[in-house]
Amino acid sequence: MYRRKSFGKTIVHRWEGNPLIGIDDLDFKCSDIRNAGAVRHNGEVLLLVTIEHLSGTQCIHLARTGNGRRFHVDKTPFLSPSTEPPYRQHEYRGVLDARVTFINGAYYIMYLAMGEYGTRFALAKTEDFSSVERVGIISEPETKAGVLFPVKIRDRYARLERPSDGSIWLSYSDDLVHWGGSEVVLSPRPGFWDTSRVGAGPPLILCDPGWLLVYYSVKNTSAGPLYRLGAALLDKEDPAKIIERCNIPVLSPRETYERIGDIPNLVFSTGMLRDEDGTITIYYGASDSVICIATTTTDKIVYECTKSKEEF
Repeated sequence: MYRRKSFGKTIVHRWEGNPLIGIDDLDFKCSDIRNAGAVRHNGEVLLLVTIEHLSGTQCIHLARTGNGRRFHVDKTPFLSPSTEPPYRQHEYRGVLDARVTFINGAYYIMYLAMGEYGTRFALAKTEDFSSVERVGIISEPETKAGVLFPVKIRDRYARLERPSDGSIWLSYSDDLVHWGGSEVVLSPRPGFWDTSRVGAGPPLILCDPGWLLVYYSVKNTSAGPLYRLGAALLDKEDPAKIIERCNIPVLSPRETYERIGDIPNLVFSTGMLRDEDGTITIYYGASDSVICIATTTTDKIVYECTKSKEEF
């Protein structure tokens, strides 16, 4: 599928053809491209890419491929800010950072809505990626990095999110709209690489030891924020419990396209897919300017999480 090449002793390996999608690959003009939710549908990989238009409004576009290598981004947005109440006041500045989870025969898209009252979670769903319907605005203001679990936890829907305190929280719902019962899952660690704030990345993957969470972290430095990706394993029955947690990042900005852009020194993922052989493909935004791809395996990340516990 991909020619893989290791750049240094990293846990995940960048595709040597990166960046996967940049502004020059589009058939239309825009200001920026960033972050891609990922899903398999009808034998192809679909990406839900955030694009900032020349007007400054952010929309979610579909990118399609049949062979997993090169993508074509649709000119018409798949999800644009709604002009209908009650969504209009919450989305007029943009919709972005889509994360896709398959639940009960439908693909649920959790995205950030930017509007009059700051950022809020919104939820939409589709069965065919030809049409999409909104489910609701599903959070209070100023929470980010929302991702749904693909199965119910103790007979309730569950999600991870990052409120303004900078930690990852777990919340529950009976209807996917009204949420509560929140508890802290994972917090920044003073003195570590994830010292300033953390947030959930792409939808979680269930493996033998537990839920595999790839998360992003921010470390504030004198040169500005440094964004990296880390990993943790959460308990299958009670995801508020951490089984293991990597003490080193699984991906850090090293390449030029990750270090130079609208937001330098940034890697950020909202999409991840696993093959039957255990290969994991991570779709990530770099410097808020391009979409990239990296690969690893479930076993390798689980091993690194376990090794970190033994070493520290």
